[in-house]
Amino acid sequence: MRAALGRAWRGLLPLLPARSCCYAGAGRRRRLVRPLPRRGWLSTMAQFGTEPRGRPHSPEYRLYFKNAEGKYISPFHDIPLFAGSKEDKEVPAKRSKTNGSEVVFNMVVEVPRWSNAKMEIATKEPLNPIKQDIKRGKLRYVANIFPHKGYIWNYGALPQTWEDPHHKDKDTGCCGDNDPIDVCEIGTKVHSLGEIIQVKVLGVMALIDEGETDWKIIAISVDDPEAQKIHDIDDVKKHKPGYLEATAEWFRFYKVPDDKPENQFAFNGEFKDKDFAVEIIKSTHEYWKALLHKKADRGAIKCMNVLVHDSPFCCSEEDARLIVQSTPPPARGDSVSAEVDVWHFLNK
Repeated sequence: MRAALGRAWRGLLPLLPARSCCYAGAGRRRRLVRPLPRRGWLSTMAQFGTEPRGRPHSPEYRLYFKNAEGKYISPFHDIPLFAGSKEDKEVPAKRSKTNGSEVVFNMVVEVPRWSNAKMEIATKEPLNPIKQDIKRGKLRYVANIFPHKGYIWNYGALPQTWEDPHHKDKDTGCCGDNDPIDVCEIGTKVHSLGEIIQVKVLGVMALIDEGETDWKIIAISVDDPEAQKIHDIDDVKKHKPGYLEATAEWFRFYKVPDDKPENQFAFNGEFKDKDFAVEIIKSTHEYWKALLHKKADRGAIKCMNVLVHDSPFCCSEEDARLIVQSTPPPARGDSVSAEVDVWHFLNK
């Protein structure tokens, strides 16, 4: 069977922009007391997969998600927030495995480190595939602001979270940005578009982006070699000196080459610790639960899901399949403009 899987995978390589993975682990909110478990890549392939549709580097490109049974699912609603939870049969995910004493979450990788394409979960489309953001009719790429190249971490989102645009945060004084909560994964590996990885949370910063609260969770993959020594935001300062400062600089200036003002931060740009971050995640999970039960104004957000069976938005496997099949089939990708690699030098 392993040989057959290998042949099938090699046959898909010309079409797949990424591989999907999911690592094991989970926990509560105290210090690490036992080593984190290691899991092989084949075990993660059995949990989640992806299916590309359309031409990469084009407005039509979409990356859809599947579970182990081959059902099309929503990465926003159907992948559990807590690592180790089984696919949700109800809202919310009620259990997560423990790993020592640390909370471990699933993360959907939207943008691999060093890349520029602004890929994101399409919250306003059925089944919420990953697509490339479009601004002013053009595909969006983040600028390279010297000395950085593209995104300086693996960037993505936590499933089953939602920053409610109608809720004003008591600390930031601003409402949420209407998206799943963002994650900057700071491990050594460059992950792939659409990968599902398991991360432990280290801290958080609060970006104020065009008047909206945009939390940025700092996390590291539990499978990373450095995960054994990094447990909180102070450990990042100790073992990765300069990384948090570079992160704040990146978020402050990344829109400036597009003639937008510098972004601002709550807490004077201070990174909050793990416990604070976990509470923020829990609150956004509660907002997501309200969203899935029609207890919040969803606006244009699409809540269609396949596995949250007590949600009024739960659809059939056949409905999900028809949505995917209605999109353009996989095709060879378009070329990317050389302008994407240009460095921008700012007077900071």
